[in-house]
Amino acid sequence: MSAEGHSEDLCERIDRALDELRPFLKSDGGDIKVLAVREDLTVEVELQGACAHCAQAAMTMRAGVEEAVRRVVPEVQRVVAVNMPASAMG
Repeated sequence: MSAEGHSEDLCERIDRALDELRPFLKSDGGDIKVLAVREDLTVEVELQGACAHCAQAAMTMRAGVEEAVRRVVPEVQRVVAVNMPASAMG
């Protein structure tokens, strides 16, 4: 994970939040990986497996991933998937 100068604690807390979601993602054949935490506190993630091609990816990002991360790490401004499927972008 590229933290771009952010504390290890911040990165660990983000990972902990995502660990809570992983069982649900894996049950659908997917996973999620943190790629970077940008200076503006935007977290870039990569949807993996089935999640990378799912039409419901936007809902998963908004209602699942971003909400879970911001609940544990309130200073995070946004969570974005760098490989969001075009069909999920609306």
